[in-house]
Amino acid sequence: MSDVKVGIVMGSDSDLPIMRKAAEALDHFGVGWEMVISSAHRHPEKTARYARGAAEAGLKVIIAGAGGAAHLPGVIASMTLLPVIGIPVAIEPLHGVDSLYSIVQMPQGIPVATVAVNGAYNAGLLAVQMLALEDDSLRDKLNNYRQSLAAKVEEKDCALRESEAQCNRDAGDKK
Repeated sequence: MSDVKVGIVMGSDSDLPIMRKAAEALDHFGVGWEMVISSAHRHPEKTARYARGAAEAGLKVIIAGAGGAAHLPGVIASMTLLPVIGIPVAIEPLHGVDSLYSIVQMPQGIPVATVAVNGAYNAGLLAVQMLALEDDSLRDKLNNYRQSLAAKVEEKDCALRESEAQCNRDAGDKK
């Protein structure tokens, strides 16, 4: 069985700069992934083959992103029982709102988890969270990641407070 757990699917190579961010998040946690281009509109047969064969290939989660009439995540979700995370990719002229509406408005019975417009890094993190349900090591890495986020907030708060204290002292010196 392959160590690839997450499929990252995009409708076009123009989506690649955004979709790479999902791969970055997965890499951060050591989660194996594969990336493919498959259009729900321009190559529906390929999309169907990929979606239907994903579980048998060892995938546990699929991340799918597309711009415009962003049917790709929904089409994939309709053909697999694996969880699908949709990424609305911003394109002109509607800056991703059209993609967001296309992905988030799934009919009852075919859910797609949806992240923010261009939110590929969070899609990768959500896939890690899903995988961590059955992987203690991954859960520990995720917990450490969350703790590092909290520590960064504390560092920034401390720096702000030190800066403000210095500003307040400087202002007091000028009086």
